Amino acid sequence: MTRPNPITTPRHEQCAEKAQRNEEAALSAFIAKKDEIDVMLARLQALSDDHFNAHPDEINWGHVGTLEHYASLLKRITDSAFREGEHAE
Repeated sequence: MTRPNPITTPRHEQCAEKAQRNEEAALSAFIAKKDEIDVMLARLQALSDDHFNAHPDEINWGHVGTLEHYASLLKRITDSAFREGEHAE
């Protein structure tokens, strides 16, 4: 009695095809999310280049507070991405 090779059975082929589709979907989702982040970073860089729409003669502590808030949010992201701060190992 010969047993079917589990690597070449139709069920195995279906599982392999499903895994391949899943990997392709994950890659597409990853690239889409990366593109979304790249757009946000470009917008933030442009806003920073324009001094966050603040004219030097009009700067007050409210502007400083706003930038402090932005910096704290970005620090959470960079700490997570680079495993620093509370994310350090």
